[in-house]
Amino acid sequence: MQPTSDEVLIGRIANGDRLAMQVLFARHHVRVYRFVLRLVRNEATAEDLISEVFLDVWRQAGKYEGRSAVSTWILGMARFKALSALRKRSEDELDDATADAIEDHEDDPEIALAKKDTGSVLRQCLTKLSAEHREVIDLVYYHEKSVEEVAAIVGIPEATVKTRMFYARKKLSELLKERGIDRGWP
Repeated sequence: MQPTSDEVLIGRIANGDRLAMQVLFARHHVRVYRFVLRLVRNEATAEDLISEVFLDVWRQAGKYEGRSAVSTWILGMARFKALSALRKRSEDELDDATADAIEDHEDDPEIALAKKDTGSVLRQCLTKLSAEHREVIDLVYYHEKSVEEVAAIVGIPEATVKTRMFYARKKLSELLKERGIDRGWP
């Protein structure tokens, strides 16, 4: 039995199918949460925004036009809500201890231990990139979005995405070398 496509789920959600909404939420909420958390750097705010995003998915499913993947559409809404929240928020950055506490549930303990040191250094280096570079790196490498999809989510030309990727990778490579990781960008 093949899983139902996101597009089919959106159609069913537009018709009020709560089960389809539960399936779509289960499929995407962790990745969207991590994306929003990297932007807002506050767990409570990220959780609130995720609720708003999926409530909007429920309300606006009938308006989905299929011009991009459903995950791109959802991440676009999440990005808009996160940036709006950042404009309203007076608090600053997420502290390092909270960022280090975010774990990847896909790795087993042995792999997580092996990645811990390098991952910690990488996260620290990522925080030193500009917000624009961090966002593009996050969408491409953590959310596996294409240049075209990133351009749609962020609202910039594809050439600008490519330029930001180039300079972000270059800066990240320099930062990693400073920290003793000579492989540069993985």
